[in-house]
Amino acid sequence: MKKLQTDSGEVEGEQRRGWWYTQLFGAWKPFEICYTIALVLLQILAYLWIPSSIMGIASGIFGVLCLVYGMKGRNVTFVFGVLQYIAMGYIAITTHAYGSFAIDVLYVISQPIGWYFWIINHKIRAFTPQMRWVIIAISVISWLVGGIFLAHVNGQLPYLDSVNFVVSFIAQVLFIFRFQENWMLWIVVNGAGLIYWAILAYWTFNGQSGLGSLGNNVSQVALQFALLFNAIYAYRQWANGAEVVRPRVK
Repeated sequence: MKKLQTDSGEVEGEQRRGWWYTQLFGAWKPFEICYTIALVLLQILAYLWIPSSIMGIASGIFGVLCLVYGMKGRNVTFVFGVLQYIAMGYIAITTHAYGSFAIDVLYVISQPIGWYFWIINHKIRAFTPQMRWVIIAISVISWLVGGIFLAHVNGQLPYLDSVNFVVSFIAQVLFIFRFQENWMLWIVVNGAGLIYWAILAYWTFNGQSGLGSLGNNVSQVALQFALLFNAIYAYRQWANGAEVVRPRVK
């Protein structure tokens, strides 16, 4: 069975070159290098096209690096994750995206927790088909409840924001415990996020909304596109090394 290369398979390299060098530069495929550079450049081009705040460009670049290193199974993903979610939290609160802001706060807290669990667990796991349907059902119910709550507090686009609010939390928990299905949920989250921020950017451009800036909204569109692409690629990569976790029969 082919396994995704993780920190545990790079001990010798760490001893020769150091942990940070191995984490950042070790074992890259040519395609991964090219698409990472392309996704970072996309964030820079979005900034140059319609300049956003420092938080906008920071969330874009750190967001790409966080998810790319997560795809590669590197613990350094959690360092970039803290920086990304601080920046995204600022943007979310200025646009009244309360669901996104709440989950960004939880994400910042979850980064050191994820770091710890990735140190003690190096295996990528997957659920049985039956358990996947349970995860999907929980996600759908949670999304509906979250949408109703956000609509009650007058959040922007509550049912799209609810995907960021609750489904992404489930995805983050699965990511921390290295379950392949986390990327399945991230595909949904990033797809919804792409639509969400595109609508806000359109409203801001037409003067229909004064929340946030056009530059910040466009930067988030570029980021969500990059994260969606990475989630699709990561799902395939993690599938190659996942070990199916089956219920124990007494």
